[in-house]
Amino acid sequence: RRGAVGRYHLAWQLDTVDELATARRVLIEAGAYTGESSHGATKSVYGVDPDGNEFEIMWMLPRESWGEHATTATTERLDLGAELDAWTGVSTA
Repeated sequence: RRGAVGRYHLAWQLDTVDELATARRVLIEAGAYTGESSHGATKSVYGVDPDGNEFEIMWMLPRESWGEHATTATTERLDLGAELDAWTGVSTA
């Protein structure tokens, strides 16, 4: 039944920030987009499936760029345009 899956968190990691931007667009077009955030070393968009289960789609910075975020998990506003400017074409998965 709806809401009874029993999962706490489901996430998929993408290979490039470009794929994350595409996923965000697809979620918006499908009416399934619920938000986005930066967790420092990871950049995430969130969605919901037809049964109401929420999920995360994320892209991770190259390990050498984690800096202070190697041991912390912040939640900040995601500036996807700036991330695209900085990381387009960089593969990390």
